[in-house]
Formats: sequence, structure tokens, C-alpha cells
Amino acid sequence: GIVSLISLAVLSYERYCTMTGTTEADTTNYRKTWTGIVLSWTYSLVWTAPPLFGWSSYGPEGPGATCSVNWHSKDINNASYIICLFIFCLVIPFVIIVYSYGKLLCAIRQVSGINKGMGRTREQRVLIMVVVMVICFLLCWLPYATVALIATFGKPGLITPAATIIPSILAKSSTVYNPIIYIFLNKQVSKTL
Repeated sequence: GIVSLISLAVLSYERYCTMTGTTEADTTNYRKTWTGIVLSWTYSLVWTAPPLFGWSSYGPEGPGATCSVNWHSKDINNASYIICLFIFCLVIPFVIIVYSYGKLLCAIRQVSGINKGMGRTREQRVLIMVVVMVICFLLCWLPYATVALIATFGKPGLITPAATIIPSILAKSSTVYNPIIYIFLNKQVSKTL
């Protein structure tokens, strides 16, 4: 899940850099692509390994069908890890996504002022993709984060195992939605396919 979140942030930033860069994109050089992949997996590993070394722990999630961070433990060790996960694996990637796509839209808007017909169509396509990406990001991860925070900081038993099923499925299925969004809303990708 964290790889998915970080990959979205890296993709949005890379897309912003590519679209606003002054040079042509080099389709034969995969160095930036591999750097993004390695960065995503390394960052995710940094944030998923601590429970293996004693900062919080992993355990059954919801009805026991999946494994996740122990959301129900109320000790400071667990609560501090949950807060860090929330900030560094949800809030910061979301801020990067909003910043990157916001800056990209501003750049496209400036260009569309010069070339009204082509720029306006491109701006609308990018705007639609940005809105869909942000809404899907929030729909997939916000319920899961909310349930986790309530389970960690709310009254014991407030979140039942059954109540965690849908947010968990939404969060874990986000890896399926992201490629679909890019394929159908990115003209370059859909033309290639």
C-alpha cells in the first residue's frame, strides 16, 4: 500500500518535471524511471520495517483475513508509529501530488493563454486527470487512515473488525485503480496501447 502511495507521489512529481521542463523527454533513458522505482520501494521499506524491530507491531487486521499494523494497541510506542505513518505515508505524498499537479495546471494554463485552442483542450484533460487522481487517492486511503486513527486514539472497541473490511479493501485495491486512470485519461499512454 505504501509503495502505491509513494509511487503516485513520485509519478506526479515526475510528470510535473517532464511537462514543465525545458528539454525534450528522452524515451531511451530509463535512469529517472529506475530512480523513481528504487526511491518508492526504499521509502516504503523504511516505513514498513520498524514494526519488525520493535517500533509498533504487525498483527491480524479486521476479521483476521489480512495483516497490518496493530491499530488497536494504545501504548505510546504504537501511537507514535501510527502518527508517523499518517504524516509521512499519507499526508506528505498527498501534498506532493496536489503541489505537483497544481503547478502543472498553472503551467498549462499559462501556455493555454498563448495558444487558446490546443492549450485549453490539454488543460481540460490534465484537470480531469488530476481531479480523478486526487479523488481516487482520497477515496482509497482516507477511510483506511480514518479507521486506523479512530482505532488507535478512540475508545477501545469503537471500531469493530467488520467495520475495517471496506476501508482495508479500498486501500489495498488502489494499486489497481491507478494504472486504469493513467491508461484511460492519459492520451499518450492510450495511443501507445
